[in-house]
Amino acid sequence: MPPYAGPPIASRSGDAASPLRLLAYLVLAVTLIVLDDQAGWLARLREQANVLVQPVWNLAGLPGRLGSQVRDNAASHGQLVAENRELRNQLLVANARLTRLQTAALDNAQLRELLNVAERSGLDVQLAPILDIDLDPVKQRLVLAAGSREGVHVGQAVIDAGGLMGQVIGTTATTATVLLLTDPDHAVPVTVARNGVRLIVYGRGDRLELRDIPLSAGVEVGDEIVTSGLGGRFPVGFPVGTIAALQPDDTHAFLVGELKPAAQLDRGRDVLLLRPGAAIRVPPPVPAGDKIPVGDDQRSSPTNAASSTPTRAASSPLTNAAPPPVVPGAARQPRPSEEARR
Repeated sequence: MPPYAGPPIASRSGDAASPLRLLAYLVLAVTLIVLDDQAGWLARLREQANVLVQPVWNLAGLPGRLGSQVRDNAASHGQLVAENRELRNQLLVANARLTRLQTAALDNAQLRELLNVAERSGLDVQLAPILDIDLDPVKQRLVLAAGSREGVHVGQAVIDAGGLMGQVIGTTATTATVLLLTDPDHAVPVTVARNGVRLIVYGRGDRLELRDIPLSAGVEVGDEIVTSGLGGRFPVGFPVGTIAALQPDDTHAFLVGELKPAAQLDRGRDVLLLRPGAAIRVPPPVPAGDKIPVGDDQRSSPTNAASSTPTRAASSPLTNAAPPPVVPGAARQPRPSEEARR
């Protein structure tokens, strides 16, 4: 034996038994497989084992299921928020479009009314949009988006589908200023359509007023008031309003009437301008049974005096820088009682 060799290794008794144990395990496994396949007596044992192990499997898979559920809920919430935001935006856009369509429908209806009035009456008119309004509560005026370039001139009558609105008192190249009937500086010679009595309508800021109505004139609540054409400023027969109330004045010698305007002075976006030489309506005839009284109280009243004053007022020139003109025939004359006292 060489000198470097170590001592002899003693043989272990377990080395020989290891192959025998392995062989025994294989034989036992094969036997169990054959018995299970032939008799199936291990199937019930497996089922019971699965029942006992199932809670362990559920507990082991719980974290994964919770994580998946949290991810799904987060994704669903984010998707719902995005869809809700998109639907809100769509709703806002739809409401804006609906409002615009409603506004366009109203404008269309108003334009149709204006055009129908022009066609029915055979008027030569010019359509002008409203650009601005005067916010002063004392003044009642409009600014139109049409001026001298479009042929608008001072003194032109302004109407809408309901009736007379006022007159043009100033123009520039692109705009025109309209004095409404309700302005305190405005007055219109009118007549009662039912019996032809001549009166004057005055503006009172937010309403119209008939003053110095003779008690014998036969004017009643509900009578329609139209332009008389005196002074040549306004054509004959345009509706001005309807008498809403009558009451005695301070002297109890005359009546004062409140007038409901025929035109929509505070509404609409367009007006009609009567062009020079425009065709006008014929005023309604006076019924044969209704006679206009011509007593002394009417001969000296301002309603009959209006026929002599228009010519003088109409001859005064109107310029853009001039103050708002008073309608011809609107100058107030002294009452008969005042003349008697003098």
